[in-house]
Amino acid sequence: MSRFSNRILLTLLLGLFFAAPEAVRSQGFDAKTLQRAQRNGQTGNLYGSNPYEQTEGEEGENQQPQDTTKKERKIRKPLESYFFNDSIRALNNFKWHVSRDFNRVEIGPLDTTLTDYRIDYPFYREDVGDIAQGALGQTSLPLNYFRRPQFFDFSFASPYYAYTYNMENVPFYNTKKPMIRMNYAESGQKRFREENFGIMHAQNISPTTGFNIDYKARGTRGQYVWSRTKNHNLAVAVSHTGRRYSVHAGYYNNHIEQQENGGVVGEWAIADTTFEMPSGVPMRLADAEARNLYRNNAFFVTQSYGIPLQRLTESDFSMANLSAVYIGHSFEYSSWSKVYTDRNEPYTNERDHRDENGDFVSAKGHYYDNWFINPAETRDSIYERNISNRFFVQAQPWDRNGIVGTLDAGIGIDMHTYSQFELKDYLTGKYTKVNKTSYFFYGSVSGKIKKYVDWDGNLRFYPSGYRGGDLSIGAHLALKGYLRGHPLILEGRFSMDRRSPTYWQENLFSNHYIWNTPLSKENETRFEVKFSVPDFAFEAGAWQGVVSDKIYYASDSNVAQHSGTVSLTSVYARKDFRLGGLHLDNRVLLQWSTDQDVVPVPLLSAFLSYYYEFWVVRDVLRLQIGLDGRYNTKYYAPGYNPALSVYYNQREVETGNYPYMDAFVMGKWKRMRIFLKYQHVNKGLFGNGEYFSAARYPLNPGMFKIGISWGFYD
Repeated sequence: MSRFSNRILLTLLLGLFFAAPEAVRSQGFDAKTLQRAQRNGQTGNLYGSNPYEQTEGEEGENQQPQDTTKKERKIRKPLESYFFNDSIRALNNFKWHVSRDFNRVEIGPLDTTLTDYRIDYPFYREDVGDIAQGALGQTSLPLNYFRRPQFFDFSFASPYYAYTYNMENVPFYNTKKPMIRMNYAESGQKRFREENFGIMHAQNISPTTGFNIDYKARGTRGQYVWSRTKNHNLAVAVSHTGRRYSVHAGYYNNHIEQQENGGVVGEWAIADTTFEMPSGVPMRLADAEARNLYRNNAFFVTQSYGIPLQRLTESDFSMANLSAVYIGHSFEYSSWSKVYTDRNEPYTNERDHRDENGDFVSAKGHYYDNWFINPAETRDSIYERNISNRFFVQAQPWDRNGIVGTLDAGIGIDMHTYSQFELKDYLTGKYTKVNKTSYFFYGSVSGKIKKYVDWDGNLRFYPSGYRGGDLSIGAHLALKGYLRGHPLILEGRFSMDRRSPTYWQENLFSNHYIWNTPLSKENETRFEVKFSVPDFAFEAGAWQGVVSDKIYYASDSNVAQHSGTVSLTSVYARKDFRLGGLHLDNRVLLQWSTDQDVVPVPLLSAFLSYYYEFWVVRDVLRLQIGLDGRYNTKYYAPGYNPALSVYYNQREVETGNYPYMDAFVMGKWKRMRIFLKYQHVNKGLFGNGEYFSAARYPLNPGMFKIGISWGFYD
């Protein structure tokens, strides 16, 4: 049995071992009732009676005489946390994420519907999708400039943002019953197979205390030569959300192994040539056997204690409606390492150029121009550790939903350790370590005006030292109106950031790239306006950004800084039409950049999904049959550099103007979901044949996929 199969079996056994007997059912509500109650500001007892309370029989019923010699059993109280309102408490299951800086949580849905289930690449689920290196488990970069991650700590991992856990995306769950969810999908022949496995177990010990385990294993054996990828992500979390005291603790691990083939030797290998198998397509780093290995271990704990400023009685269901002060602390330890290896082996481009007769001439080439440390092989090792502490106070002047709901203030201390090989390490035999400490203060204020207005503002400032002078200011305003019971939401956001370059942008010593250059701070201002009508699946928004002294990676992959100002504009629209069982879902993004050399973006990007949904057996089996399509106009898309793990700006080849389509059948039967999909169904049928997303990295050719998901309770 393979190691992967052993890992699946072990995870299943652990989940079944922890599963507890069935908990008592609570009163159920459908989603529409809950949403309607929340919109109308109803705070009645949607939660219903305490499911853990044992009630006496009615008068007149035959009852056994009570044994007064026995000690009365203490009644367990329901969920009383100020984090959750009545509508959330009424749900059988829900999840949330905890804030690193503030005494807040963000509620998220538990998706068990057919919506987007067939989209097995996580980076394709938001907006119009990403610039993709190619396959499951590999790197990506959002097409929408304003959605791109801004990782300050260990930016080498940012291309894997769609897969990796961090403190603010580790999930926590509250479940009325123990729950296990499993999913598995695979595609292609065994030799080139993609596999996507995930399992989650969540269980509440009491209404306020629970734990959960999430594990995901995703990757590919490689449709193309030397493109095997293994991506394993684990999160273990424990939470207690009581009336006064709350604590969230977790451990997460990210482990990524990727063979780096460097992309095709020439676009002709995809556009003008037909190979019997995709593994025959020549790649630039295949013979060099380049590899990247990433390891991340981290744990965190954040806790707070509430001090009511009014008398707290048993009739007060939570502290959300009382004046109160909360004091808290957040701690995180995180370590990342990256090891890149390769050999100095050239590649051959059979169509490098044409001679005077117009015939193709082959030529040998090297992916990297420089070999500073070892001319024969590379082993670059980089390590980063961060220990973060936050101490915060949150004031609740009246109630949590008041005009001024909360006032927050805090101080933070981050201790950084950076390690890499340098020339002087030849003498000491040890890698150089650099320690830096940054400290800052931050604050925020937020409030509501009934159900019509939500607003908040925040600030963070580094007064001196490492990152001294960095400043971040943000504000958000949401106006809600109602038309025949349907909510209309108009939102506006503003942010202004002055940020230092990362340590690695200023200091790097490796076999292929060396720099040690001070850089100026980036300055960026952003505005966002969005209008949405959720009940009609409509959303339209616009972003405007101005960035000066932009830091980026130039065409030679070396770090560079633009001395001027770049203006960026994005307009996004989403509308899902429905005609009976026919669904026409549309997402369109338009973008403009005043300097494509610094920030290249396509003019038009789109994701279209057209499908028919119907009941095969009423309330038992529901099916969807349809097509997904992705498209963007031609532009100089970023390339990807394996040694640096960064996307860089190149001006040699344009990509785009190719529709990439998937055909799918998807069904839901009780608690099971399944999909059948043929990815890239239009390969060889229509399009220009240049199915690239990132420069020189072809997307996967046509292949069949099958996926299944189960939900187990009790």
